[in-house]
Parts: sequence; C-alpha cells; structure tokens
Amino acid sequence: MIGGRLDTDQRASDALDKADLREAYERGRRDERAARKRHPLMVTVTCLFALVGLVLLAMAAAQGSFMRAGGLVDRQLSVAADRAQPAVNEAASNARQSLRDARAAAKARAERAG
Repeated sequence: MIGGRLDTDQRASDALDKADLREAYERGRRDERAARKRHPLMVTVTCLFALVGLVLLAMAAAQGSFMRAGGLVDRQLSVAADRAQPAVNEAASNARQSLRDARAAAKARAERAG
C-alpha cells in the first residue's frame, strides 16, 4: 500500500488516537464551560422575567389587547398590595416585640450573672 502506515499494529494506534481525541474533547468542554460561567441568581432572575413576559402575553391574548391586560394586572397588584400591607405591619410589630423581649431577657441574665 503506497502512503499507508508503516506500523503493523494499527489497533493500538487507533485506540490511542481515540483516547487522545476523547481527552481533547473533554478538555475543550471544560475550558468552554469555565469561560461561560453563569451566576445562579442571574439565571433565576432571567427565567422569572421570561415567565412574567409569557404570562403578560397570554393575558394580552385573552383580554384582546395589551391595554386591557395591563389594567387587569394593575388591579390585581393593587388588591394584593392592599391585602399585604396589614400583614407586613403585623409582622414588623411582632419582630419589634420579639427583639424587645430578647433584649430584656439578655439584660436580666446579665444582671443575675454579674
């Protein structure tokens, strides 16, 4: 055979070539993955924005226009804000009272110890 391989053990050479090719492929994947590191928070935020956009598009299709869908979203957000305000105020009041109780307990322990 003209221009062929001179070695007779072609199976070992092919196995070595496949191993080298596989190692180079894996190294390339690692290098590319390292070059394109993604921050999990940014991926989450991007997915949430995409989901909100999809919901708004669906609402616009259901309502017949973006203006009516936007009005519906505004009303729903207003209702949610009105319902959330008392709960937030109560949670803040409870947290404030818990902090006062913890301070009083720490002060009482310090007085007994010292």
